[in-house]
Formats: sequence, C-alpha cells, structure tokens
Amino acid sequence: MGRLRTEFEVTCPCCQSTLVIDEGLKRVLRHVVPERADKPVLDEAQRILAEEQARREALFEQSVQAERTRGDVLSRRFEDALKQARDEPISKPTRDFDLD
Repeated sequence: MGRLRTEFEVTCPCCQSTLVIDEGLKRVLRHVVPERADKPVLDEAQRILAEEQARREALFEQSVQAERTRGDVLSRRFEDALKQARDEPISKPTRDFDLD
C-alpha cells in the first residue's frame, strides 16, 4: 500500500512502534508493533504452561497450609489476650460525665 504525500511515519519513543499519521485528517492511520525480543516460542509452550501450573499449585498449597494453622494462631492469640485480661486489675471506666 502506497503512502500519500500527507502521510508520514513517526516512531513512538516509549514502545518503539511505528505510527503512520495523515497530516490532512490529523489521525493515526496505521500502528505497527515491533517484534518483541522476549516473545515466547511455540516449541516452549508446554514447558511454560507446566511451570505456570506448578507455580499455581505451590501457591494453592501455601494457602491451604496457612488455613490449617490459622485456627492455632487465633486460639493462641485469644489465650494471650485472656491471660492479659486476667492479670489487669479491674477498675471502673471513666466516663465524660464523671469528669465534670
């Protein structure tokens, strides 16, 4: 496809893609994305999927372990708070009304 005289190409400084802009219309006509250097190869797709599945399984196992020990942690915190409450002396709370 040929270019008109009113069209010009600009390279994006951020993503290095090529923009074809029409000066008369003041619009982007085409956007050409450059090839990524880290583009995955289809031959490695099985390996990539297996790695992602292993990562998800590890995260799931970690969350299961956290849920199993959650009850122990909560009961320990409750026992500590109960012990602290027993050790504190019982006092009458002050109210704003009593301060006048």
